[in-house]
Amino acid sequence: MQYVKLKDSLKDFTIFSLNDIKKLDKNFHRRRLNEWQNKDYIKKITRGYYIFSDLALDENLLFEIANRIYNPSYISLEMALSYYHLIPESIYGITSVSTRKTYKFKTSIGNFIYRKIKPNLFFGYNLVSYKDKRFKIASVEKAILDYFYLNPHIKTEVDFASLRINKESFLMQAKQRKFYKFVKQFGQKTLIKRIDFFLRFMKNA
Repeated sequence: MQYVKLKDSLKDFTIFSLNDIKKLDKNFHRRRLNEWQNKDYIKKITRGYYIFSDLALDENLLFEIANRIYNPSYISLEMALSYYHLIPESIYGITSVSTRKTYKFKTSIGNFIYRKIKPNLFFGYNLVSYKDKRFKIASVEKAILDYFYLNPHIKTEVDFASLRINKESFLMQAKQRKFYKFVKQFGQKTLIKRIDFFLRFMKNA
């Protein structure tokens, strides 16, 4: 397969895999991928996944890539809190949760960090659409619950204050009913108490 044909066939793909190419040409040899990388036609993101070198990356595309290279997963934790303008800091990497093992990819386009959660906790995310594409990201409530669940040391007023969550933005976006609906599914009494304490703290902060 010629590169021009590949580019045209996959022009609507943000990221593509060797399997995607073989669906187009079952006799495709992966050495061509090395040739195209050397010519800077494509970039390898992680094993088996590539993007075209002229792809103009933005946050939406990075989130879609994060979803794809480690599936199933959705954007959550610090990255989601930043996306919703709840925390002021820029984030070191694209943080997600997954039912697979905790893992981190260091790539040429950024770091992708995945934290493991139980399969029954893989819920509470939204499908965000953009330019006929979409990515999965935790709701405000689920992003905070995921963060508290994976950081059990966060439990005092001092800890809550250290998160530097914007009160106005939080109260505008977060729904208390959804918090309590979601937190019950975690099945942890201590987490329920911590979230209840946190919500009271945010109201009075």
